[in-house]
Amino acid sequence: MRSFVVGLGRAGAGLHLPVLAKLRERTPQLFDDGPVTACEPRQNVASRPGLVVAPTIDAAAAGLDPGGTVAHVCTPPTERLTVLTELATLGFRKVIVEKPLAADIDDLARIIRLRRKYKLHVEVVEPWLASTLTARLAELIRDGRFGAAKSIGIVQNKPRFRRSLVRPGHPTAFDVELPHGVALALRLAGAARVTHASGSDLEVDGNVGPRMGGATVGLRHNSGVHTEIRSDLTSPVRERRVTVEFEQGTAVGHFAVSGEDHHSQLTLSSNGRSEHVVLRDDAMTEWMFEAYRKFRLDGEQTQGFTFATEVVRLLSVAKNICAEPVSRPARPEPGAVATHAG
Repeated sequence: MRSFVVGLGRAGAGLHLPVLAKLRERTPQLFDDGPVTACEPRQNVASRPGLVVAPTIDAAAAGLDPGGTVAHVCTPPTERLTVLTELATLGFRKVIVEKPLAADIDDLARIIRLRRKYKLHVEVVEPWLASTLTARLAELIRDGRFGAAKSIGIVQNKPRFRRSLVRPGHPTAFDVELPHGVALALRLAGAARVTHASGSDLEVDGNVGPRMGGATVGLRHNSGVHTEIRSDLTSPVRERRVTVEFEQGTAVGHFAVSGEDHHSQLTLSSNGRSEHVVLRDDAMTEWMFEAYRKFRLDGEQTQGFTFATEVVRLLSVAKNICAEPVSRPARPEPGAVATHAG
């Protein structure tokens, strides 16, 4: 198959292109020998060996066979519907969409209708669901080694000042990291409802990014488990941590914080004893491989799409709970925010 990447921002150029390069080398039988095609309207993005760049979707699609091409939608959430509509009308049916699938439930409803009308096969990017760490945690919950799971805590922190202020892209902090956390919680503990939510502004040097400072979502699962998901986009450190509290122990997992290292870590504690393991965990590559394998098999795809729509619905409820922007409280350390503005 050919690959067509729409949008060469952080997701397209920083994630999808490197993963595609790795997969094309590792599993060449999945791919056509032709270069990856990309659409990017910015004038400073040039073609290079193995990549052909065009300024519009129409121009990029001119040399592609839609039936044998996987389109990667790597544009901001607010542009998902427009891009998917254009791709569908041009004949593309196999689509990978960056998370979240939609910015709100209105766009979600339109995307669902579009998918039904054009019989689209849509895979929404959720690398944590293909993670070795997630599989280990799911196994711990399933086998009852430490008794029943009682609660899950997910922390997704990173400094994100420049991108939030200069090129926002995402409407709120709920749309940046939390889609990963909500999807992980649903995979580990099952269906849930939102119990509470809060959001904050990003403020630095007199500039304000409304509702981009951070977000918190609480979930109660039908299984009885409670989940708390927190994301601070003004944090001085990067962290992707999940803690599962069991009746007789605790599991603390750390996902890789960037694409520079493909390892996660897991610490298990029970009855005063502790066990620590480092796991090989190239989750994004494994997720992309599985997506292309599904496209090649050309089978009916429903479960993953339904899962992605539930993530959007829960996040929409959370955003509605705290619809009015709330200013971020000052840090206790004077000047801490300004120190990390650059």
